[in-house]
Amino acid sequence: MATSEKTTAVAELTELFRQSSAAVLTEYRGLSVGELKELRDTIRQDATYAVAKNTLTEIAAKEAGIEGLEAHLSGPTAIAFVNGDAVNVAKALRDFAKDHENLVLKGGYMDGQPVDRESVLKIADLESREVLLSKFAGAMKGSMSKAAALFQAPLSKTARTVEALRAQQDQAA
Repeated sequence: MATSEKTTAVAELTELFRQSSAAVLTEYRGLSVGELKELRDTIRQDATYAVAKNTLTEIAAKEAGIEGLEAHLSGPTAIAFVNGDAVNVAKALRDFAKDHENLVLKGGYMDGQPVDRESVLKIADLESREVLLSKFAGAMKGSMSKAAALFQAPLSKTARTVEALRAQQDQAA
């Protein structure tokens, strides 16, 4: 690869690192072109999947201010640059790796911090952003209903007490 091509590749990788909220490094050795296309199609909505040379990736990551990826840069490396929901991408990669044993999750970074393979798998086990938001909204609605009932309770208790006193007076008279 000529120096100008390397410079261009590093610039492109650096830009991908800067634009992404997370990245997952994988080893793709043994996957066919068709399988790589299938993987790209699976994560296309939330990520860009790019094959990159390790030395160029290391340089680009450092230029983008990302540290700690060096340990994962061995063997043929492809990177899923996440520009959408990281949980969806991690799930898709995990599921694809289950069906295609040649895809190996290595690690990556999220929120500027390096993550190992186990962390990527834990992220894949999370529920999607939409599900978490709907659960949060449901919990908030439940809390608001409880608060409304709590505020209403003294008023209804007072009304029942007054009614009981009135009934007691009517019986006494």
